[in-house]
Amino acid sequence: MKKSAQETAILLIHCPDRRGLVTAVTTFIQDNNGNIIRLDEVVDGDSSSFFMRVEWDLDGFAIPPAKIGEFFAILVAEKFSMNWELHFSTDVVRMAIFVSRLPHCLYDLLARWRSGEWRVDIPVIVSNHPDLEPVADIFGVAFHHFPISRKNREEQERAELELLKQHGIDLIVLARYMQILGPGFVERYPNRIINIHHSFLPAFPGARPYHSAYARGVKIIGATSHYVTAELDEGPIIEQDVTRLTYKDQVGDLIRKGQDLEKLVLSRAVWHHLSRRVLVYGNRTYLFA
Repeated sequence: MKKSAQETAILLIHCPDRRGLVTAVTTFIQDNNGNIIRLDEVVDGDSSSFFMRVEWDLDGFAIPPAKIGEFFAILVAEKFSMNWELHFSTDVVRMAIFVSRLPHCLYDLLARWRSGEWRVDIPVIVSNHPDLEPVADIFGVAFHHFPISRKNREEQERAELELLKQHGIDLIVLARYMQILGPGFVERYPNRIINIHHSFLPAFPGARPYHSAYARGVKIIGATSHYVTAELDEGPIIEQDVTRLTYKDQVGDLIRKGQDLEKLVLSRAVWHHLSRRVLVYGNRTYLFA
């Protein structure tokens, strides 16, 4: 049976820069009857490092998907000391959403999943508050409440990790989850926890940042989505955006515009991750078109 044109393989590569890298990768694909449909590459002159994303149609490809990584490692990657990841467009990522009390990002993520916009499974929602369980019920997703305090944080995070393991979770999205994850938790999901926050930090911390920003007359609202690391809000940035304010905007307008922006920036970041367009190098990302 002829494979769907949508069945593709994706390689994300970084290594020391040298001549012949693009030729080596594309020749490997061409020699095995592959048709490249997207290719993007860049060289970082400061570090003399090479970065590449290449995607090709698997229809008629000579190497079975289960063997592509093995063949690529032997024939190409080892020769050029490449760090690489192989993904397939048919892979279905299993995603868990962590929330607290604010529902706007949760609704947006669930709507994109339910509408079929994303190729993803969402088997579980985790929260440190019970408030959003009705939202989970609407979408038919299991909701798990883990109250967290200073005394029980480690115990609760161990229970959360066990739950994620049971569900085979590949990706965690913090949809305005107002808790700091411990380093042991983060280490279990390197570059697989995506967070969203507004741009008011560190100038306007606390529970009412929009009110503080309004009082200072800010002119721009921004949002940043990044991978979570052990250093709070210092992980590799995936996506950012801003919107301007005017003298007519009141606190309610700031909150509305800010939450709209958070939804959009977070959904873009998740889409980039699901599309395998993000390559993490050090504490920065290369985001391929």
